[in-house]
Amino acid sequence: MDRGDRAPDGSRPHIRPMTKRCPICAAPAVRDHAPFCSRGCASRDLLRWLEEGYRLPGAPADPEMIDAAGAEGLDRRRDTD
Repeated sequence: MDRGDRAPDGSRPHIRPMTKRCPICAAPAVRDHAPFCSRGCASRDLLRWLEEGYRLPGAPADPEMIDAAGAEGLDRRRDTD
């Protein structure tokens, strides 16, 4: 890029800064609720995580490693490594 692409103050007026968008509703993000646009969208995202609406890829958990108490079996697996 040569110097001619810039304004005298060094900025690039022809390049518009990217506006970050809320991942829930695509409205412009607000700093107080980043990366969301509002507390409502932040809460909706949290609910999706809590209700297991989002899933991370990976191998299914081994049912034998998970006991009735929950994730305690996962700690035992780490001890055997």
